[in-house]
Amino acid sequence: MSSDLIGASDRFRAVVEEIYTVAAVHGAVLIQGETGTGKELIARAIHGASARRLRRFVPLNCAAIPATLLESELFGHERGAFTGAVAQTMGRFQAAEGGTLFLDEIGDLPLELQPKLLRALQERQIERLGSEGRAVQVDVRVIAATNQELARMVEERTFRADLYYRLNVLPVTLPPLRERREDIPLLVAHFVQRFAERQRKVIDQIPDDLVDALTQHPWPGNVRELQNVIERAVTFTTGPVLRLLKADAPAPAPVSKSVKTLAEAERAHIVAALHEANGVVGGWNGAAAKLGVSRTTLIAKMQRLGISKQRDPRAIRRSETLNRPQNQDSRSTTNEGGSLSSTTI
Repeated sequence: MSSDLIGASDRFRAVVEEIYTVAAVHGAVLIQGETGTGKELIARAIHGASARRLRRFVPLNCAAIPATLLESELFGHERGAFTGAVAQTMGRFQAAEGGTLFLDEIGDLPLELQPKLLRALQERQIERLGSEGRAVQVDVRVIAATNQELARMVEERTFRADLYYRLNVLPVTLPPLRERREDIPLLVAHFVQRFAERQRKVIDQIPDDLVDALTQHPWPGNVRELQNVIERAVTFTTGPVLRLLKADAPAPAPVSKSVKTLAEAERAHIVAALHEANGVVGGWNGAAAKLGVSRTTLIAKMQRLGISKQRDPRAIRRSETLNRPQNQDSRSTTNEGGSLSSTTI
């Protein structure tokens, strides 16, 4: 297993277990994850743990090659197949014979090439460009990777469903770095050691507050972003203590202006309950019942928090009418349900 697989979190350990599981068989693998999560690293680890590890691992980024040249890159071409084709050329499939072909950014594969890749996966045969139908048998394991949602692309008809299901035999999903923060200190130490050795420096101290700040950062670019930050830090550090560039120092988490004290939150909660109950404190539908406390407890809290005892006059008349017994004197200030009168609790 690759020494570059760094992590001890549960999420990362689950990925490592999946690597060993899929490496033991020969089906197609689809690795999905955000940009910078290490999809090619995982693909190389699968190849390295498989029975094909003694043969070649051949990578191809589908987004990096123009669509007009991608077919030739994948399947090769015959002499004279197009202008400038002066000799027969093998494609990546034949170059990976007996080994692994890694197709990165598979979501960017043009629709017109997808049936040809599907045939190569199903029939284990390819046709070089300009071969006039002459098929070449190949023995290649395909590992594809993407940061796009292929299932959604299938629904939108921008990616073939049959190719998606053929590639998604053995799915591996990589978690973003923000979902395995406990691995960040290990990654920081690993990258510091790697880049310090390359630059022939001795950096053996990483401040705790620096590690804490890096651990709390959201890392939208994931491991690749962290790696770049550490490489720059090592480059510009002049002593044994690692220092980040000011531009790379994670900003402290902003304090939300909406955060309230406990008293403010309690007060707002009580006011909302009173408003919902039309100012009625007691009774089966009063604010106390809605808050799950007794009438006397709520009254005490209102007095302590300085909550006004006044209510909407229309609500007062409505609640008093609903709660007044038939023989009760209309001058009474309190009803049987314990609701407030217009001036008292």
